[in-house]
Amino acid sequence: MHRLFMLSLILFSCVFYPVIGQAASFQDRVNGMAEIKNIRVHTDTEKVRIVVDATREVDYETVVLSNPQRVVVNITGAWLSPAVAHNTDVGSDFANRIRVSQFDKNTVRIVVETNVGKNDYDVFSLTGGENPYRVVMDFGRGGAAPLPVTKTLPAPVVTPMPAADPVLPVVEPVYDAPGLAGKTITLDPGHGGSDSGAIGPTGVTEKSITLRVANELRQMLTDAGAKVLLTRSTDVDVAPQPSTDISELQARCDVGNMVKSDIFLSIHMDSFTNSSAKGTSSYYYAKGTQAGKRLADLVRQGIVEQLGTDDRGTKTCNFYVVKHTTMPATLAEVAFVSNPEEEKIMNSAAGIHKAAQGIFNGIRQYFSSN
Repeated sequence: MHRLFMLSLILFSCVFYPVIGQAASFQDRVNGMAEIKNIRVHTDTEKVRIVVDATREVDYETVVLSNPQRVVVNITGAWLSPAVAHNTDVGSDFANRIRVSQFDKNTVRIVVETNVGKNDYDVFSLTGGENPYRVVMDFGRGGAAPLPVTKTLPAPVVTPMPAADPVLPVVEPVYDAPGLAGKTITLDPGHGGSDSGAIGPTGVTEKSITLRVANELRQMLTDAGAKVLLTRSTDVDVAPQPSTDISELQARCDVGNMVKSDIFLSIHMDSFTNSSAKGTSSYYYAKGTQAGKRLADLVRQGIVEQLGTDDRGTKTCNFYVVKHTTMPATLAEVAFVSNPEEEKIMNSAAGIHKAAQGIFNGIRQYFSSN
């Protein structure tokens, strides 16, 4: 009897204690982290809304990728509940599929496959209500009325007021003298190599246009006395391959950061499922400085004056290359490659020259008062 009891005790210790240890280890690891406990989707003819329910307030970062076009939201300090589906087919014109995973031990990654342009999606956080901590992703037509989070909520959800410019810290860089002479400028032609970016109706690729604009702009800036670095000068990936999407974006930031560039400018072409969408816009980091916003304003104005495109304004963003650079930075959407007329303009020598001239004028004006 005694020997049987001891044998049972040994077996219990070998089997049950490791389970307790594993449970305790998991609990220790997620202690203080937010649980992503549910992802809800609402669709109608104007918009798709994706709502991520968390157990506490979270930080998140948004990255835009191509081929296929995806919006990636990395939620940090979070762990994914086993109850959340890892793949969801949305079946909308605005979002095709949602993929969710535990990207690393501290990050939940949400990938939305979407065809909407950069002006037609928004990611923001909400607090309060039945589910007090939420990250909301809207995909749809710009300017459409916001959707309710779900038809079954007992109370309306308070959505943010129309975005106003944030109160940015006034951290103006100090230069030895005004003008372009002696300034270090990093140009980032968007996409390249394995990533074509957006593709126009006749097959013109975003990566080819951005490179042509950057090369012409480099010559203008160099002639004016500036030192110019390009993240790529040919049709290549910037990061050594194979690499992750984040590694590719960080490699672009590193070009400017390592030489302590005075400004960083990422050149892109916009795209949308509706071919009538057109115009020029620019972006700066939502938590950046007045210098970044001023650079974005002046570059956008310069492009519009030269190309005669519709002015879509300067907007805040969370794009990786303007968030992770250590100097004033902007991302310029020169025109819509998905628009037949603007694709034709930007596939011409005259259009390339005008776009480069407009950006040059904006940069020159940026440095003229410093």
